[in-house]
Amino acid sequence: MELSLGYSPCPNDCFIFYGLAHGKVATDLDWRIVLDDVEGLNQQARRGALDVTKVSYHAYGHLLDEYVMLRAGGALGRGVGPLIVTKQTLGSLSGRRVAIPGGLTTANLLLRLSQPDDIEVVTLRYDQIMPAVARGEVDAGLIIHESRFTYASYGLQKHLDLGAWWEEETGLLLPLGGIIARRSLGSARIEQIEKAIRDSLHYSYDHPDEAQPYIAAHAQEMSAAVMRQHIDLYVNAYSFDVGAAGEKAARALLRKAQDRGLIPTSNRQVFWNTRHPVR
Repeated sequence: MELSLGYSPCPNDCFIFYGLAHGKVATDLDWRIVLDDVEGLNQQARRGALDVTKVSYHAYGHLLDEYVMLRAGGALGRGVGPLIVTKQTLGSLSGRRVAIPGGLTTANLLLRLSQPDDIEVVTLRYDQIMPAVARGEVDAGLIIHESRFTYASYGLQKHLDLGAWWEEETGLLLPLGGIIARRSLGSARIEQIEKAIRDSLHYSYDHPDEAQPYIAAHAQEMSAAVMRQHIDLYVNAYSFDVGAAGEKAARALLRKAQDRGLIPTSNRQVFWNTRHPVR
């Protein structure tokens, strides 16, 4: 059975999916790999274009009827949040132009939850945000991925760490993104998919040198040190299984978004669970 699988070219996703994409994982599934930035994947999932894909938790809030979140392959933890950066010190973002990496990103959801309602958002591809802030085209930028390691090189400063804000507000882990699968695939197939993802992650940890060229090929001239920092930050124990703490954090984020009217309300099962067939 061929399934479409979407993930980003970022080091953490390439690390997780190297084994699966290169036939290192024992499975009878055939994969058609689709690489796209996180907002591109969010939009593809919203159109129903992918069977299995990485998405932002914000996007997932709009997709609960069609997809279920897998327990493996995601990005969540502490100290992993997006940053708001500026060229000059700003007391408030009220009335300011802020560049965001996509309307369905979890970064944008955190921005909406934490900042004044009168900010003006400008959507740019994530790697174009820091140059736009540095040129003064926007007042602030919402940065994700490896940008948290490189913003100082653009002469920018941190205005707010939204991950730290979330942790201070809730005391919970920050859920950024995860892997979703069509509910229509059924419980047996979804269990097989999740096992394949977890096996792929184990393979990369067991063969890091083998996975490195694939990661570097998609890293857009990122230095080896930044690639390593990126993987170490976003791939952790919760990438194998979200655990009870991850489940609690994700449900809290979705609930806050629902309470603010930022995503639809839903009673659908949030996470795949082998004890409870997908519904």
